[in-house]
Amino acid sequence: MSEPTVGTLRVNGATLHYEVRGQGPLLLLIPGGTGGAASLAAVAADLADTYTVATYDPRGMAGSALDDPAAEQRVEEHAEDALRLLDLLSPDAPARVFGSSSGAIAALHLLLAHPERVARVVAHEPPVVEVLPDAAAHRALLARVQETLRDEGLMPAMAVFAAGLRGDGAPAEPAPAAELPPQAAARAEQTLAGLPYFIGRIVPSFMAYAPDVARLDALSDRLVLACGEDSRGELPYRPAAFLAERLGTELRHFPGGHIGLTTHPTEFAEHLRKALHA
Repeated sequence: MSEPTVGTLRVNGATLHYEVRGQGPLLLLIPGGTGGAASLAAVAADLADTYTVATYDPRGMAGSALDDPAAEQRVEEHAEDALRLLDLLSPDAPARVFGSSSGAIAALHLLLAHPERVARVVAHEPPVVEVLPDAAAHRALLARVQETLRDEGLMPAMAVFAAGLRGDGAPAEPAPAAELPPQAAARAEQTLAGLPYFIGRIVPSFMAYAPDVARLDALSDRLVLACGEDSRGELPYRPAAFLAERLGTELRHFPGGHIGLTTHPTEFAEHLRKALHA
């Protein structure tokens, strides 16, 4: 895997770390969760034969430092960060954009706010639970997560959140310990380091975001909604499936589950390549 070109970009209230690979039209990959650019490296490398692939750490994550660590996080500002990267790397042509999870929410808002800058958006499992008929139940889940975080701490709050995402209400069985290769171990350490910010600041803001569905309908020729093949029955699957039915568009299924881009990177990249050309 060739080494990317690395850069930084000053945006409102933060400095973004970004990486660029390949050549061709711009494809911006927006990560979800705490993964950052590192979580997309394998997918980016697979697509760099066709695209100039840009990845980055969202503000407050990994190498993208906030000026004010206590600053409120908003979907709109994260989408503006993505726009600034498009303006830097593809100033004269609309770009293709992929987002996963919270990154998919930012990608949806980017499409809604700046459709002239986007040729196509592939949104993989955006947890926009406000579009669902039972949105009130998910608001209650988010309130329980924040209450648990305040009263019991990070890991109990993560357990409540994970059970809610699975939709079964049961705590996850602990995974057996395994020795990870150095690169994977470093990514796992980064993920753990970013969890307090993610669960405390990103989750409540992003999962309260309600996209303008009527406007999405008008832009649906540029939007591909996708879910993980193994995510059926889980909460992150439902908003994309609901929106696809509402907009009358195909719901595409990618390999793996919610984090299929890290568990099945080669197959995921091939599905993404096809979705970008659909």
